[in-house]
Amino acid sequence: MARILSKVAPWLPSASRGRRDGGERLSATVRVLADEDTQALRALVARDPVANVFLDAQLDCTGTAAPTGSGGMVVGRFDGERLESACWVGANLVPVQASAGAAAEIAAALLPLGRSYSSIFGPAEAVLALWERLREGGQRAFDVRSSQPLMVLDRAPDIPPAPGLRLSTEADYDAVLPACSAMFEEELGYSPLTGGGSYYRARVRSLIRQGHSFVDLDETGQVLFKAELGTVSPRATQIQGVWVAPAHRGRGLAAPYMAAVAGRALAVAPVTSLYVNDYNAPALATYRRVGFRQTGEFATVLF
Repeated sequence: MARILSKVAPWLPSASRGRRDGGERLSATVRVLADEDTQALRALVARDPVANVFLDAQLDCTGTAAPTGSGGMVVGRFDGERLESACWVGANLVPVQASAGAAAEIAAALLPLGRSYSSIFGPAEAVLALWERLREGGQRAFDVRSSQPLMVLDRAPDIPPAPGLRLSTEADYDAVLPACSAMFEEELGYSPLTGGGSYYRARVRSLIRQGHSFVDLDETGQVLFKAELGTVSPRATQIQGVWVAPAHRGRGLAAPYMAAVAGRALAVAPVTSLYVNDYNAPALATYRRVGFRQTGEFATVLF
């Protein structure tokens, strides 16, 4: 069974405003996918199960391309009767196998729905083309991360794993939550707990219960290192939320811990991946040391 954590706003439910029924046409080439499109969507996703892991996981959870009770939907761009590309439309937008031209057509079809989003993430060409057109709708981005190397590992890590890494347990929640919040605030500049953060708290608990949260604690019981499998399908996983406590940085700990996380991830699916800002040279060096190699480029637009 797949588990999903969106890159930017994992605690948010899918937006329901502007949702349409399966099969509804949004433009001459774009329509909302219905249950009968499930096989075609699976085939589209399977062209690149690593880059498309978010929607692959979604399909593994729901079993259908049709809109579900979560409030999200998948729209497809068609060439005649053939599904050419797709896009998850929920709290986030996630394009699948979309060229710049196809992404622009999808964005034009979404504009009249009047929806707003927490983020757009996925393959860079499609993400940036979506944003270029969607910005006409008036939603302002507070950050556009246009180059994020997508890195993969499909074999044993190149270095020994840190022995202390383990699955988080329910007893770790009070230590893990502040670490997750601190990592998020460092990355995005605001706390996910603002206003109470009930959805975020629930998501952290859920990741622990699912066995997708990894941690090592220092001698005081505080988190030394943490990471999560943010998205999981039978074909691939995506590592997210990598964080070393500030007091322990600069000691060369990240690479062995990442080797340990990667080893855990490869026990779940045959390949694991992550994406990272291109300007984060230390992180890139760490991942390469572990054995990750770049296979593509992602981008993220944050709202």
